[in-house]
Amino acid sequence: MNQNLQPKIKLNNGHLIPQLGLGVWKASLAETREMVKEAIINDYVLIDTAKQYGNETAVG
Repeated sequence: MNQNLQPKIKLNNGHLIPQLGLGVWKASLAETREMVKEAIINDYVLIDTAKQYGNETAVG
């Protein structure tokens, strides 16, 4: 995915974020590691995660 072609959304504060991202909710640690690795290889720049998901160490 080329960042220059990726659609963006303007937030209320004026900042732009990628419209497409990777969400890791309900993913196991192993699944998360693999998904994040593949996302980065494919030029993703937005990874949606939260401490409550319990897999933040695998995102890192």
